[in-house]
Amino acid sequence: MKTVLCYGDSNTYGYNPMNGFRYPENIRWTGRLQSLLGSDYKVIEEGCNGRTTVFDDPLDPWKNGLPYLRPCLNTHKPIDIIILMLGSNDLKKSFSASAEEIAEGAGRLVDLIKEFTLKKQGFQPSIILVSPSEVTEEIGNSPFFGEFDFDAVERSKTFGKYYKRIADEKGCDFLNAAEIVRPSLIDALHWTEEGHAKFAEKVREKIVNYEHN
Repeated sequence: MKTVLCYGDSNTYGYNPMNGFRYPENIRWTGRLQSLLGSDYKVIEEGCNGRTTVFDDPLDPWKNGLPYLRPCLNTHKPIDIIILMLGSNDLKKSFSASAEEIAEGAGRLVDLIKEFTLKKQGFQPSIILVSPSEVTEEIGNSPFFGEFDFDAVERSKTFGKYYKRIADEKGCDFLNAAEIVRPSLIDALHWTEEGHAKFAEKVREKIVNYEHN
């Protein structure tokens, strides 16, 4: 059995924009991925609302994705595949981060994964680096407007370019979530049930294709 670790933020957690709660397991892309891959794989959900790549939120510093990554990797080892999708929360006004800086933060996580897993489990997992979905213009009517502004919309549109560059530099596989999923019109950030289904299928295709190559 191969272990697939999904390390991300609220869209990996399964945040439901309709009510602020969590989608059921069979709706979340991680749960769908488990069903699609079957019993030869174990899919582990490690999604946290508000998680960043490497930035400390002054109100919630524990949501920094960097310090938690080592214990997470150690807890779930051996890990065969990691799906890394972080960066949306880095677009918050409080961080003043460019899309390029955010992608570089994701690259630091990739470096940590490679170094730590080689030391602790003796091999490096396959890494799928995912460029997050875009923040859309509806952010102006979103309950998250204020934390995110319209500049976040423009920066998110360039995620794909910078994340692809990092993936190529570090030898990762790559997916651009913006080409697969458009967030809910309700809050311009979180995915609909349909978005979760589409993303799960694309991840399944990616895993099956390179596992067979």
